[in-house]
Amino acid sequence: MTRILAAVKRARRHHAAVKAEAIRDALRADHLGQPPVVTTAYAATVRAQVAILTTLNTEIKALHEQVRAHFGQHPDADIYVSQPGLSAVLGARVLAEFGDDKTRYASAKARKNYAGTSPITRQSGKKKVVLARHVHNDRLVDAVGMQALTAIRASPGARRYYDQLRARGVGHRAALRQLGNRLVGVLHGCLKTKTTYDEETAWPDLTERLEHVAA
Repeated sequence: MTRILAAVKRARRHHAAVKAEAIRDALRADHLGQPPVVTTAYAATVRAQVAILTTLNTEIKALHEQVRAHFGQHPDADIYVSQPGLSAVLGARVLAEFGDDKTRYASAKARKNYAGTSPITRQSGKKKVVLARHVHNDRLVDAVGMQALTAIRASPGARRYYDQLRARGVGHRAALRQLGNRLVGVLHGCLKTKTTYDEETAWPDLTERLEHVAA
């Protein structure tokens, strides 16, 4: 029971004691069996899969260490990792997808457009529709989305921005996308001025400046 409870807690499950008891009872209960030859085959398959997963986890950890070591040598590394929600690994992903050509993005808007986080506005007569961009760099959009999700826990300003969007009726995914769009603009400003992230500079007068669609 102690080992089961420890495993449930490591998995960060709610009501760990109750779930551990349920698992223990299920393991002790009678159940349908398989012929010995089938059981042996399944056991061999599971051992092989565990060995593969163990090796993969080891290699992933080694790759993470390599990314951290080499990314840390980039002249803009400190700027990237100073951004809320960007670790060395995720920061390296964002840098790799944006590239480090200083002249590639003429403005924050250009960087946002490339990231696919800025909305598309279509207007016909008196009707105006704001849509998300469906043509984009999937790897970059995924990385910025992960940054936004983490940023709402790491940055008070990002949290307030997200909460105010939600209070206006914006859905969770759309709010994260708009937050990601804002964070891309903040990153662009930091890279342009060669300064690290500053919470007060990034979110000045947030309540008054918040717009329904992030520019």
